[in-house]
Amino acid sequence: MNLPLLLCLVLLGAAVVMLRRSLHEQRSEQVMQQVVHGRSAPQRVALGRLQRELLRSGIDLPLGVWALIGTLWLLAVLLVIALGGWVALLLVTLLPLVLLRLYMSLQYKRRVQRMVSQMPQFLDSVVRSLKSGRTLGDGMLLAMDTCPEPLRGSLTRTRNSIQRGLPLAEAMADFADLYEREEFQILALGVAVNQRYGGNASELLDNLITMIRDWERAARKLRAMTGETRISAVVLGGMPVAIGGYIMLSNPQMLMNMWEQSGGKMVLLLALGFQVVGVYLLWRMLRSL
Repeated sequence: MNLPLLLCLVLLGAAVVMLRRSLHEQRSEQVMQQVVHGRSAPQRVALGRLQRELLRSGIDLPLGVWALIGTLWLLAVLLVIALGGWVALLLVTLLPLVLLRLYMSLQYKRRVQRMVSQMPQFLDSVVRSLKSGRTLGDGMLLAMDTCPEPLRGSLTRTRNSIQRGLPLAEAMADFADLYEREEFQILALGVAVNQRYGGNASELLDNLITMIRDWERAARKLRAMTGETRISAVVLGGMPVAIGGYIMLSNPQMLMNMWEQSGGKMVLLLALGFQVVGVYLLWRMLRSL
């Protein structure tokens, strides 16, 4: 691959990034014009799949950083193409995407778990605001400003939607749909019922605080009871990989001889397939707990 072609591909990637940024700025200007001139009522802001996953996982990097990462990744792919080797090309192309997806999923689970643990404190602040004479909307906004991270950061979009004019019930429903937790769904449903039919919001929030704390207590008890099962699953899933790595380091010629023979190659591929299936089944068993 010659240098002009490589330069053209890099410039093409930069052009795509600049086009995406210009479209984003155009949408932002349209929203601002609608808010200023009052042409339409505020509505939920639709999110793309990638934007939704980044927002859920709390990853907030500047656009320039994403452009730099994408450019380096593209250069690495082009370098591997120039040097040859389909295995290396497959690894360079797919491995970063798989690792990014796994990292985002792990970050989302950890972040949501911390958010749920902070919900009782957040709801207690709302209850105190209600008892002092504030409305439910004002109490929610005040609690959003004073709650700790990461709950405060995750509620920033909800707070901005409310301040833009979106009804409180719709903003909380959008928050619950984004993070997909039963606790948030129940809170959004309670807010919607209270906004439409009225009722004692303090009692509703107190019951929700008690329910979340009971769920956390039960989850901790279940985790302690299933600790032996989880450790056994980790050992069973990791032992074949550890043994294979040890053989590869201590006597790699044995595996290479097997790979060069048709029967040995089939055995190794079957072992890899069984390992993948076994790890998946153990993961499903742990998820069921």
